[in-house]
Amino acid sequence: MTEKELRKKAMALPLQPGVYIMKNKDKKIIYIGKAKKLKNRVSQYFGSHTNHSLKVIRMVENVNDFDYILCDSEFEALVLECSLIKQHQPKYNILLKDDKGYNYIKITKEQFPKISECKQMADDGASYIGPYTSNFSVKQAVDETLRIFKLPRCNKKFPKDYKKSRPCLNGFMGICCAPCAGRISLDEYADNINEAIAFIKGGSVKAVKKMEEQMLECSENLQFEEAAKLRDRIKAIKNLEEKQKVVSINVPEEDVFALVNGKKKACFEVIRFEHGKLTDTEFWLIDSVDDLPQARFELIERYYSMRDRVASRIAVDGEIEDEELLKEFLEDKKQKKVEFIHPQKGEHLSIVNMCISNANEHLAQQQGRLGREIATLEELKNLLGLDKMPEYIESYDISHTFGADNVAGMVVFHNGRPMKSAYKRFAIKGFDGQNDVGSMQEVLTRRFNHYYNDEEGSTFKILPDLILLDGGEPQVRAVLPVVASMGLNVPVFGMVKDSKHRTRAIAVGNGEIEINSHRQVFTLVSNIQEEVHRFAISYHHNKHKKSTLSTSLTKINGIGDAKAKALMKYFKTISAIKEADVEKLQLVSGISEKNAQEIYNFYHNL
Repeated sequence: MTEKELRKKAMALPLQPGVYIMKNKDKKIIYIGKAKKLKNRVSQYFGSHTNHSLKVIRMVENVNDFDYILCDSEFEALVLECSLIKQHQPKYNILLKDDKGYNYIKITKEQFPKISECKQMADDGASYIGPYTSNFSVKQAVDETLRIFKLPRCNKKFPKDYKKSRPCLNGFMGICCAPCAGRISLDEYADNINEAIAFIKGGSVKAVKKMEEQMLECSENLQFEEAAKLRDRIKAIKNLEEKQKVVSINVPEEDVFALVNGKKKACFEVIRFEHGKLTDTEFWLIDSVDDLPQARFELIERYYSMRDRVASRIAVDGEIEDEELLKEFLEDKKQKKVEFIHPQKGEHLSIVNMCISNANEHLAQQQGRLGREIATLEELKNLLGLDKMPEYIESYDISHTFGADNVAGMVVFHNGRPMKSAYKRFAIKGFDGQNDVGSMQEVLTRRFNHYYNDEEGSTFKILPDLILLDGGEPQVRAVLPVVASMGLNVPVFGMVKDSKHRTRAIAVGNGEIEINSHRQVFTLVSNIQEEVHRFAISYHHNKHKKSTLSTSLTKINGIGDAKAKALMKYFKTISAIKEADVEKLQLVSGISEKNAQEIYNFYHNL
């Protein structure tokens, strides 16, 4: 079907809830969506593409037909959509791959058994505890167990490697019982292993209670050395619990979600808490999203569709589209009440920020950047209210001497770092005299004409995520109509300096945003402002210097701009021209014997 035919079919749909199923020419399902009113939702795809993202445009280009299923309610449509997406895994839906698998705790079968985590059971005679769905909790449990019971983490085999080398660092630090050095007997080691297994199976509360009883009994029986060992184990468990309180919350159960959006990729991060303690973390790298509230809805719905457990409380880093509908869906799955929170302060906000930081770090690693840089860009995005992280920033500054030799410099910061290969210089051509606002309008007009007219490969073809102008509200107000007239949606802000020419704030069309309290953003914007000023003024100085030199040459009888430029191109400096004789001066293209004599006479006062 043509797009016109598809729109006609969509306009015939009823204004009822339902699910629509987009198919390509091979009848393969490429997108599944739900709608409160099918006609309104589906017809939007086949009209004007002005408000559509590139991803939606690409999807629509591949649609050859669509089916639909009517439902009694939007909730029923959501449940059906969820089921169909799981079944068909359409190309253009946001999908999360569930590659979590199962995890086990392994206890080897040997004289001195070892405890470790593993992904699958093997037919090797070892004992296995599990399965567990959380790799994070398994690693944490094994690490705690080895530390509390001072069990070895090395690959040595005992008694084969008995007393063949000195203890490793763990042995010297007292966090390993060092069987390699003969510090523990086989019977003592066996007791430690058995107690460690009981600790893993029973948990810290049960284990501490039992150890306290044993410690009291040993003390009463004057077995002070054994009592001291138990005391140290109890202390080690409590120390670990104290460390865990650094990332704990005062609720029995909570899941925390964050979505960090980059230019090409986004990171969806989840941190899970049970009994107030962090028990699991997961993340997915997906294609960049266009609508954050809608994406949060889809991602959280997809996530819980893959998991049996739904948390009683869910903390989110931003707005969720149709939050009440999603809440109803999750409560139906859990069969209990579910609460969404959007923390603004306190411990819950700090946990959400930690989730955002983790997502930033994972996105940075994927894109080869430092987590600090991507965190700064994310903070700048939130401060300016941008839709996406400003990975590609262009900045402009005007430079002149009382209106003479008017120029502009453009610098680019990509992923928070200068991208010097994309720097550009502009000589102002539209007018003479001092007019910074008019100069900025001309430069931005020329820059975006290059965007539309240049061939592929030009850095002008890269559309910036953010434009920062060296100047305040007047420059911003002057440039915004230029960008709009070009049919582009690029955020434009100004960089305001104080009386000492230091960055003070960011200017918008009707005011200023203070950035001094945002240290990382302040540093980035200051660096951009200093760099664009340096670049623009260095270009102006070079141009002004050449202009001054050319002016002295044009004072010579018979030497105009063209001949002055030819002389400077050949000799490079005025000093070289002064030192040249008449014959050498005639070597320059366009310089006659008469011209050469005039030049020689001028500089030798003849």
